[in-house]
This record gives sequence, C-alpha cells and structure tokens, in this order.
Amino acid sequence: MLFVEAKSARIPALGLGTWELDGRTCARVVEQALRLGYRHIDTAQVYDNEREVGDGLRSSGVRRDDVFVTTKVWTNHFAPHDLERSVKESLVRLRLPHVDLLLLHWPNPHVPLAETLGALAHAKRLGLTRHVGLSNFTVALIEEAVAASPEPLVCDQVEYHPYLDQSKVRAACERHGLALVAYSPIAKGRIKHDETLVGIGRAHGKTPAQVCLRWLVQQNVAAIPRTSRIERLSENIEIFDFELSQEEMSRISALAHPKGRLTDFGFAPKWD
Repeated sequence: MLFVEAKSARIPALGLGTWELDGRTCARVVEQALRLGYRHIDTAQVYDNEREVGDGLRSSGVRRDDVFVTTKVWTNHFAPHDLERSVKESLVRLRLPHVDLLLLHWPNPHVPLAETLGALAHAKRLGLTRHVGLSNFTVALIEEAVAASPEPLVCDQVEYHPYLDQSKVRAACERHGLALVAYSPIAKGRIKHDETLVGIGRAHGKTPAQVCLRWLVQQNVAAIPRTSRIERLSENIEIFDFELSQEEMSRISALAHPKGRLTDFGFAPKWD
C-alpha cells in the first residue's frame, strides 16, 4: 500500500469511505475491506455508523495499530466544550481509545474558527486523536485555519474526481504541507461509461474506476471510494500494478467542467 505524506502523518493512499453505509452492511464491508488489504477507514459523526465501523474493525482480525481510522466532527459540535464531548462519544461508539485523524467536517461560520481549532488541538493533546485536519475547506479557509491552528493540520478532505478541478485547493495544500484526501473519487459512479476513461482503461486492462483512482494516487492524493459491494472492494484496491502516462493524466484532467461538483449544500462555503 502506498502512502500520502503530510506533516507528521502517513495516510494510506487508498481507503474505504463509509458514507451511506449502515447496520450490518457497514460492518461487513469494513471487515471485508480490511481483510482484502485496505488500511484506511473513513467515517463521521453524522454518518451514524461509527459503531458499525468499529465492529467491522474488530471482526477483521487486523491489528488496530495497522489501520488508519478517520472520523469527522459535525458542525453543531464546533463550540469548544461540545467538540471534546462529541469526540469522546465517537470513541465510545467506535470502541477505540483514539482515532488516527480527526477532521472538522464542514466549515461553520457561526463559531469562530480559532475557537474550534483550539478545541481540535486540545482533543489531540488529550490523546483522543493522533492527527487533526479539515474537510470541505476552501483556499481562503485553509489559509485562515493554518494560521490559527495551535497544532499542525495534516489534510483537507474534499470532493475530487476527473469532472471537478481542484487545482487551487491542491496548490494550497501543497503550500502548507497538507495532504489532499478525495471523497467521491469516482464521481458517484458517473465515470463508468466515460469514453475517455473507458479507452484509457482498455489500454491498461483496467476499469474506468481503477483509472480514476490511479489518476488521484499519481497526484499524491489519497482516495476513499465508498461501495457496499464486495467485488467493488477488490476492484478498487487493484490500482498499484499499473501507471498512467503524463499524456493520459492530462486527458483525464481535461474532463473537468464548471458543473462537475456533485456534493453541495446550502451551508457550503463559496467554492474556489
């Protein structure tokens, strides 16, 4: 397994996203992913599946120290005392003494960012998490967060796939030594009939999804595709035995367009 390097953190380049996975399905998929070789599992308070993620981790038989576990604090827990309490509740649900990475799930303009970052740093100092970071932060918010955070931030997790240009956010992350973690890396399945991706995949004996994931990894971006199907788990991890040419990388990047974003909410920041 390759790793994406950030400040003091090594994040496995391929992980399992668990958004919309719940109940026994979630536990089973996490267990099978770990048995197949995944070592990065991503969850969040708002996904309401932290308990099942923990169950899957224990059922897998994989040593806890060998798995990189991420969870995310929801925006209504950004006040300092509330953040600490909510993280402790997450750990109870996961049945873990700590997570490897704790993220602010979305920006919340109603709570001063410096206060929230102070609470995030405090959670790290208490040993509740090994690393802290951001999710869905724009360039301007990354700059503000890096300047205000008492502890090093190690990543920004954002939507990223061939249809969405994230070059500005990537550049900001590189400037500050942050890793970029891509959610919805295969554009919620919309890539499977894309002629460009199908053609490039055919040349390598790979699927469009594998081409997308390889495109991200070759940019030093970690990807966390979500699937509930075991056969897809096997497919998604088989991306480390081929390499895309620079010409192929450029053709994939050229697929981006202004309406490529798939995840947007009324409370989202003003995107770059």
